[in-house]
Amino acid sequence: MRYKLCLSYNGSEFNGWQKQPNAVTVQESLEDALKVLIGCPVSTYGAGRTDTGVNAINFICHFELEKELPYPEQKLLYKLNAILRKGIVVHSLEATTVDFHARFDAKQREYKYYIHLCRDPFIEGYSYWCRQGLDLEAMNKACESLLGCHDFSCFEKKGGGNATSICTISEARWSYYKPVLPLGENAKERDYIVFTVRADRFLRNMVRAIVGSCLEVGKGKKTAEWMEELLQSKDRCAAGESVPGHALFLTEVLY
Repeated sequence: MRYKLCLSYNGSEFNGWQKQPNAVTVQESLEDALKVLIGCPVSTYGAGRTDTGVNAINFICHFELEKELPYPEQKLLYKLNAILRKGIVVHSLEATTVDFHARFDAKQREYKYYIHLCRDPFIEGYSYWCRQGLDLEAMNKACESLLGCHDFSCFEKKGGGNATSICTISEARWSYYKPVLPLGENAKERDYIVFTVRADRFLRNMVRAIVGSCLEVGKGKKTAEWMEELLQSKDRCAAGESVPGHALFLTEVLY
C-alpha cells in the first residue's frame, strides 16, 4: 500500500527536507518516527527539497509498505504527532493509489517570501527586515520578465544537479499584507510585503536569488528592464545576493 502524508514544518529546526550526513533534516526525523511506530524502515518521498531554514506549509510526501499499517490511519496519525521532533506536524495520513508520486505528480508549487520594512521583534523569525524603502511597482514590472518558460540558470546555485535549468513560472508578484502578530495590529500601511511565486518546478536557491534580485530593483540600484538582461545572461554572479531562508515558505503543492 502507498500512503500520502500532508505536513508542515518550521525550517529553523532543520537542515532542509532531504536526508544528509551529520545533519538534522525533516525527512530523516519523519522516517525515524515512522520506523518506531510501524516496526520497519520506511522511505519517504517528498514533493520537493527545501533548503536549510526554509519553512513549509501543507508539504506532501508519500511512503510505501508491503504490510498493513499496525494501527488505523487516524490512530497512527495521532501517535506520529506525539513522537515527532519539535517543529513538525502531520496534518493527514491516508492511503493513495499505487501510482501516486509526491514529487513527479506535482504540477505546480507555490512559495512566499515575507519582508518587513519596520523594526518588528515579533515577526523577525519568519520575515526578512529590509531597512530601506522599496518600489513595489518597479519590482512587479521586473517580475513580468520572469513569467513563462525560461532558462533560470542565473538564479541557480551551483551543484544543484538538475538535468535542466528550464522552468515555467505562472505567477510572480509583490503585494502588501497586514500581519496578525501583535505589532501588526498597529502596523503602518505598506510596512509588510510578500512575494508570491508559482512554477512547475524550482531550482536550488532559485526563489531566494529572485527575491534578492528584485530587491536590487526595489532599492533603485537596477532598472526593471535589468531582469530580462539577467535572464539572458544565464550568469549567477550577475544576479542579486540570495536572501536568508528563514522568511521563505513553501505554501502549496498542486496536483
